[in-house]
Amino acid sequence: MPALPVSLLEPVWEQVSALLPAHPVVSPTHPLGCHRRRIPDRVVFTHVVDALVHGSGYERIATPGCSARTIRRRVEEWAAAGVSVTLHLIALACYDRMIGLELTDLVVDGCITKAPGTGETRGRSPVDRGKQGMKRSLLTDGAGVPLHLVAVGANRHDGPLLGPTLAGLAKLGPLPPAITVHLDRGDDSAVTRTLLENLGFAGAIARKGLPAPRQVGRRWVVERTHAWLNGYGKLRRCTERKAAIIDFYLFLAAALVVTQMLIDRARTLYRWPTRPTTRRLR
Repeated sequence: MPALPVSLLEPVWEQVSALLPAHPVVSPTHPLGCHRRRIPDRVVFTHVVDALVHGSGYERIATPGCSARTIRRRVEEWAAAGVSVTLHLIALACYDRMIGLELTDLVVDGCITKAPGTGETRGRSPVDRGKQGMKRSLLTDGAGVPLHLVAVGANRHDGPLLGPTLAGLAKLGPLPPAITVHLDRGDDSAVTRTLLENLGFAGAIARKGLPAPRQVGRRWVVERTHAWLNGYGKLRRCTERKAAIIDFYLFLAAALVVTQMLIDRARTLYRWPTRPTTRRLR
């Protein structure tokens, strides 16, 4: 049984396969000319998706046809090539063309997750008794479509992450003339307002000292997207050490979220032969 619905996994794989470079089945430089055949990328990608969804180590999801070392080497190769980042951009472009991104309202918020062990994006979690954790800063549009992610240690404050997170807008092309950024009260500071003013954005920032339910505004969409991302075990409890590998899984999960949102929105507006007839993808 696949870790993801076929109607979601197959379109993503078709695009991933177009981004991967071609490799010979056997190594032409092997001195005896009889090197082991290369494991197909489709087989490895299935194992990578299993690792992302279930959060298991590579040794646990390895099979006789695909070892843990093969999965690890292929993930490092794809991360260095920026496959997941490009996949995320393509998914955003498709969503914008078919549905339309709501860029007049942007939402930014952080989420702290578990990250045991050592690594480049680790820090003492202030909400988990000082255990090692990771914080991801997420930028979404007004509908909750993930636009950019930044991963740092859990001991980092949300304020300094706002600039690098909003820098992800540069890859989206032309922006609307009037943009409002919705932030929680953790970003209620003069530094944040100066940053938004320099970028030409308006800020809807929750005030400190006021109860949150009275000033939620439009920030609930980013909380929903964080919940969707936490549905992937690799992000909910990340054991990867290298920042490049963590970014690979972050943007792969973001691409899957964008694709699922695209299918959910498009099935009520368009018709195609394999269109899902229910909200639950199969």
